[in-house]
Amino acid sequence: MSWICPKCERELLNANQRHYCARVSLDSLFAGRPAELILVFDKILAEVADWDGVLVSTSPNCIVFVHRQTFFVIRPMQKQLDLKFYSAKRPESPMIIKSTGPHAGRYESNIRVAVLDDLNMQLFSLIRDSYNLL
Repeated sequence: MSWICPKCERELLNANQRHYCARVSLDSLFAGRPAELILVFDKILAEVADWDGVLVSTSPNCIVFVHRQTFFVIRPMQKQLDLKFYSAKRPESPMIIKSTGPHAGRYESNIRVAVLDDLNMQLFSLIRDSYNLL
């Protein structure tokens, strides 16, 4: 069961959970960004938000996906989306632009996407593995 902060209306896992308490609209994160970027985000959101127990919220710079803990973060940039996810071992993929760790027993990796053609089954598999990691 989730809890909604009365100040920022952000949906959280626990009552009085520590978080960045500020109202941030999804539209403000995509203001001035290409329409294609919004389509890419919508496609990812449609896939991931339906997974069991996923909470989606916004912070001043990103969209956070939580299932027990944060497992996926999307940061809108000027012409692309930076996707951050976690894994138990360093993933091998030419899509990955950065991978660090391990930190607390998990690796943190980033992929950047800009168009719908950048989305593929391997990408969604990496995100799903991050979801299952927790």
